Amino acid sequence: MPWPTDRDSELFDLIAAETERQNTSLQLIASENFTSPAVLEASGSVLTNKYAEGYPGKRYYGGNQVVDEVEDLARDRATALFGADHANVQPHSGANANMGVYLALLEPGDTVLGMRLDQGGHLTHGSPVNASGRFYNFVAYGVTPSDERLDYDAIRDLAVAERPKLIVAGATAYPRIIDPEPLRAIADEVGALLMFDAAHIAGLIAGGAHPSPVPYADVVTFTTHKTLRGPRGGTILCRAEHAAAIDKAMFPGLQGGPLEHVIAAKAVAFREAADPSFAAYAEQIVANAQTLAGALGAEGFRLVSGGTDNHLMLVDLQPFDAELTGKVAQDVLDRAGITLNKNTIPDDPRSPFVTSGLRIGTPAVTTQGMGEAEMAAIATLIARALRGREDEAELGAVRDEVATLCSKFPVY
Repeated sequence: MPWPTDRDSELFDLIAAETERQNTSLQLIASENFTSPAVLEASGSVLTNKYAEGYPGKRYYGGNQVVDEVEDLARDRATALFGADHANVQPHSGANANMGVYLALLEPGDTVLGMRLDQGGHLTHGSPVNASGRFYNFVAYGVTPSDERLDYDAIRDLAVAERPKLIVAGATAYPRIIDPEPLRAIADEVGALLMFDAAHIAGLIAGGAHPSPVPYADVVTFTTHKTLRGPRGGTILCRAEHAAAIDKAMFPGLQGGPLEHVIAAKAVAFREAADPSFAAYAEQIVANAQTLAGALGAEGFRLVSGGTDNHLMLVDLQPFDAELTGKVAQDVLDRAGITLNKNTIPDDPRSPFVTSGLRIGTPAVTTQGMGEAEMAAIATLIARALRGREDEAELGAVRDEVATLCSKFPVY
């Protein structure tokens, strides 16, 4: 039976429009990046046709000889890249990876420590609207009011009081280094397991720009599409003693057939991250973030915790303009060709749907080849757009300057 021969112009015109948007506007969402053509090629390959429930050598379908080699390659590259005992590359997302760990290591109702969502944690770190918060007794820790950083002594005191079965480290909006060593000591003191969610910083870890949690944590989860610059998906690394439980939790516990075309693309990303050039890339991400943060501070914005050690910054809009909300700022900057997201700041007086802050990241613009000079220019463009948010001519001028800047650093 032949396929239709007419082109689906309605859909592919939309893809072309998105390609144009990515090529001509600034991508500053901290959880986004640009993948290589090789990653795109693998994720769009004929591997999408294959069902492969199970694991290499233990499938529930025939015809998986090649797919088994693909998944083994991805697992081997992941363990080599991060120095881990075992890797499961089947999670469809970071959220699934986290839920797979909970399913493997916890019983419903067990006590877990996780970072507060409104202070930088993730939905899957115990938010009451997420399955993690519904099935397990999460107790939240956060940042200190004085310096807006993690206080490891306070986390220890909470762990001693609560005696959790698991401590979850990691964040989705925290601009500082998360030190795994004291967290391991806390876990050992109270007899807890330690899970480190490295979704945002996996590429920085691979490139040596952030301390690796792998030697300290029982389990490390991460996404492959943020600083790691791979396809959308998740991965779990763990110590050998947890491998069987983790694998059983992912399949058949949580997911059915794995996305082997995405797993192939993960294998490509792991290989790319093992190249010596990736360390320079990770270092440049951090340098760009620190330059952008400093330049935004000079424009009158307040940086949560005073700056950044990693790929992202949280910007408090209130000193810049007390009436400006994160929601309005995000919409205004979208019109000016600058893509980022509103975000709560610690002890935010506004709701998560409105917010007083922005989250800004440098992975994508660094992939494009932009450096510190461009970061200073970007800060100026952000400030101009927000100061002139009622002036369509000014927003149009900023958008034209953004497009000119992006034209010097083409993506696709």
